[in-house]
Amino acid sequence: MKDKNFWNKDLVSTAVLESFIKLNPKTQFRKPVMFVTLVGAAMVTAGIIQKLPHYSGFEFQIALWLWFTVLFANFAEAMAEGHGKARAESLRKSKVEILARLLENGKETKVPASQLRKGDTVVCEAGDPIPGDGEVIEGIASVDESAITGESAPVIRESGGDRSAVTGGTKVISDRIVVRISADPGQSFVDRMIALIENASRQKTPNEIALNLVLSALTIVFLLAVGSLKLFADYSATAGGQDLSAIVTVPVLVSLLVCLIPTTIGGLLSAIGIAGMDRLVQRNVIAKSGRAVEAAGDIDVLMLDKTGTITLGNRMASAFVPALGVTEQELAEAAQLASLADETPEGRSIVVLAKTKFQLRAKELHPHEARFIPFSASTQFSGVELLDTERKPARKILKGAIAAIKVECGGKFPSELDKAQAGISNQGGTPLAVIDNGRVLGLIHLKDIVKGGIKERFSQLRKMGIKTVMITGDNPLTAAAIAAEAGVDDFMAQATPESKLARIRLEQASGRLVAMTGDGTNDAPALAQADVAVTMNTGTQAAREAGNMVDLDSNPTKLIEIVETGKQLLMTRGSLTTFSIANDIAKYFAIIPAVFGALYAVNGGAGPLSVLNVMRLHSPQSAILSAIIFNALIIVALIPLALRGVKYIAVDAQTLLRRNMFIYGLGGIVVPFIGIKLLDMLISAVGLVG
Repeated sequence: MKDKNFWNKDLVSTAVLESFIKLNPKTQFRKPVMFVTLVGAAMVTAGIIQKLPHYSGFEFQIALWLWFTVLFANFAEAMAEGHGKARAESLRKSKVEILARLLENGKETKVPASQLRKGDTVVCEAGDPIPGDGEVIEGIASVDESAITGESAPVIRESGGDRSAVTGGTKVISDRIVVRISADPGQSFVDRMIALIENASRQKTPNEIALNLVLSALTIVFLLAVGSLKLFADYSATAGGQDLSAIVTVPVLVSLLVCLIPTTIGGLLSAIGIAGMDRLVQRNVIAKSGRAVEAAGDIDVLMLDKTGTITLGNRMASAFVPALGVTEQELAEAAQLASLADETPEGRSIVVLAKTKFQLRAKELHPHEARFIPFSASTQFSGVELLDTERKPARKILKGAIAAIKVECGGKFPSELDKAQAGISNQGGTPLAVIDNGRVLGLIHLKDIVKGGIKERFSQLRKMGIKTVMITGDNPLTAAAIAAEAGVDDFMAQATPESKLARIRLEQASGRLVAMTGDGTNDAPALAQADVAVTMNTGTQAAREAGNMVDLDSNPTKLIEIVETGKQLLMTRGSLTTFSIANDIAKYFAIIPAVFGALYAVNGGAGPLSVLNVMRLHSPQSAILSAIIFNALIIVALIPLALRGVKYIAVDAQTLLRRNMFIYGLGGIVVPFIGIKLLDMLISAVGLVG
């Protein structure tokens, strides 16, 4: 669910209120940089109260902007949480109390859904809402999952396969299914999603914890440095016969400390992490932890299932290969007739190919003219019998597996087609043979079509240093052909649950992070082992429990977008950290000359440290106030960037570092110089300070 209006009125008003609630010291203590700022604001405020009614307007303004700095950081976090809570609220509204048809000893009893327990069995028919998370153990039905996924098209849920999982709150559209409940009240998929989206269970990621430790260390260093300045200032002033007590005050020292510690990234760090999870929610992916989102940005190996991810998932007719003495059009016409009643994607593609290549329009055969032969697993072929006027078979056309067709034609199979069959298989295709009254007409080349644009996406991943591995149950020749066409780096043919698990462990043993997608129970061991495991919402309960992300759209290619989102999260954090540290430089040149510019001055002139006032700021007071105002406002200015993320570009780490240093490193140096100078001019013009 994408936010059409970023600065939504209700969202902003709620975030403003939350900003004040988050002033609770217990809340701020978890963010060391902002906690120090909060303590500094309280100290300056306490000093002003102590001096009432004779307080300094300059000190009052410093106190005001220190409080604004903390509030703006709280506002950034509240805005990030607000976007997630809006999504959670829509999910909560989808939960309504319904009656479930509990099945016990063959008898149905209507009970409130809230009374269902794990292991209970319920019946759902057309029009019934599904009362809780579970697995279909009997039947097949169309289910409307729009309340969860936002997708209006119904999906098929059936017993015994990889599409057996159902979610509470969805609705059965047709037929009848029996569902075994798999979650107790309050533990359903929707309940867990709401908690995750609202960030009630969000834990800091390892990188976020590490960065917090670095920021804490920097804060302690600056705290000790600024704390000792008062002693040095008093000693230097005494040695120079000067009095700096009116300049080197507690509010000024607090201002210097707050400007030097990395308040920009300290105020936005939490919002960046929350927003990363929210960007996944916008793509209909629920991450069970922030750790998973962050790991997605660090992965080295991407393991993707071939069917439905790299290929369209359905074999499509791509060519007709006639036998000697048979024209391609004759073969196409017979293949089309044999496929008229074939409703599979393969069958329809044969009809379309014949029409496209030879303008053959599908004939409308009436029951008295033809008898269709449906495909069966035992015969391995399908076709049609054309009837004469006496309703007796006059012509029998079959298409199917070559081994089965060879039996039907008595083993008389042209040698040139044997060679063609091998060529099709080597290209990763599937050959079907066509016979007309026992005469072999030729082959149909069925091909698993590689998705458009997928090769380019794999190329982008390669530039980012990510290795792609295609997983398939095909034979090695077929797998190699499709892998070459798709542009993946490696492939696993004839993959089994054991071989997938072994491959992931091998990659991890080499120091790599592995991402994988899956939906079946047989995928669960590998999903549990992978660092980033994306499971399909349509998948089995075992698969959904094994993964650390769930794709509500059940689109296997979403894994690539998840990697991009993880990369964007890391890029955003790195970019704003670079900017935050770089913009301290301008504050040095603003506050240090303001505090010590008059030290060792001769005959009332400027002291030697005044040369550091490169911005030519109006006065010591305007310089300090300009720096503290800029320090607060830059947090507000960067909130949209923190929540939306920096623009994602698929480049290698070195290129990204150079780009990051140029834009956010150099920008972090230049922008504050301009901003502080403009604020100084404004402050002096309106007379806020002397």
